[in-house]
Amino acid sequence: MSTLSFWEREELLQCTVVVVGSGIIGLSAAITIKEQHPHYDVVVLEREILPAGASTKNAGFACYGSLTEILHDVNVMGVETATNIIAHRKRGLDMLRARLGDDSIGLEPNGGYELLWGTASNAIQHIDMVNELMQPIFGNGYFTVNNELISRFGFNLTRVEHIVATQHEGGINSGKAIKNLALLATAKGVRLITGADVRSVEEHNGGVDVAVHRHVLGDTVCFRAERVVLCTNALATQLMPALAIKPARGQVLITHPIPQLPFKGVFHFDEGFYYFRNVGSRVLFGGGRNLDIEGETTSEFQTTEHLQHNLDEYLRTVILPGTDYTVDMRWAGIMGFNANKLPIVQRISTNVVAGFGCNGMGVAIGSDIGAQAAELICA
Repeated sequence: MSTLSFWEREELLQCTVVVVGSGIIGLSAAITIKEQHPHYDVVVLEREILPAGASTKNAGFACYGSLTEILHDVNVMGVETATNIIAHRKRGLDMLRARLGDDSIGLEPNGGYELLWGTASNAIQHIDMVNELMQPIFGNGYFTVNNELISRFGFNLTRVEHIVATQHEGGINSGKAIKNLALLATAKGVRLITGADVRSVEEHNGGVDVAVHRHVLGDTVCFRAERVVLCTNALATQLMPALAIKPARGQVLITHPIPQLPFKGVFHFDEGFYYFRNVGSRVLFGGGRNLDIEGETTSEFQTTEHLQHNLDEYLRTVILPGTDYTVDMRWAGIMGFNANKLPIVQRISTNVVAGFGCNGMGVAIGSDIGAQAAELICA
């Protein structure tokens, strides 16, 4: 027997567009739709109280790709595709900054850096080529080598051989960004519903039924929309198994505050598989997925002892050698990766569109994917 009232069935469960997922992609899509069609009734459904996935569990990097990562992409997919990906990231971050303002995302433009040692140091031979590739997007001299920073930042001098720097990157406050995206969406008239566990999306009779399980009442209600946008990135295959995306867990830790922390900025090493930054006087450090690609291809949010131990070792021996610190928190987020690293916005059926494929760059590229999904569903 239904527990719905007449008012709920006729008014609250009817809408123009349902957006599934309230991360950067989903909220950006909803805002774009309302900006272009203010009269549309747009509903965002989020299965958790806070966004599940990576938007509030990431490291908050406003970045475009390290030198070694870009070289890897050029070698694997060619110059044109690699630069196209970087342009998407630049466009997405520009959109986020323009939409909210730098203060509202907590942007700290302290630069981006890559630590190199061993065979990775060979990347420096190709820095002029990569700078030429980046020139149409960012201007001249995107990357520079600044080895004086190794000692100034307190890194292990016997381990780190080179630092490659760029002034174009920085960090954001991911929680602040999502909070202000949500506030902007609701200010524009978007209905944001959390705790909405979407179980199925089915198109028929000229519309789309979105079935949502209600955990408290133990029943299922059905939103009836004219159109649906799926913006769950790594978790998209739970609703559409045929989508070409795989989950990738990213494990992270953050220290307690460290007096006189010597560095600021966002940092990478090992082709971007490891990443760290300052958050005030704390160090946030994550990565190591490349040590167990198969095991980390999962949508489970638990951390694992062996990868966290690996992070501890790098933190103790390379990043903070000789520094006393304690770890405050450890957590994991779920990213979404596809084969060619290009963002994907595709029409699943007549009235259903999916936007996904951040490939670990959701802060930069998420707004662009959301905008493209909004354009396609409204076309």
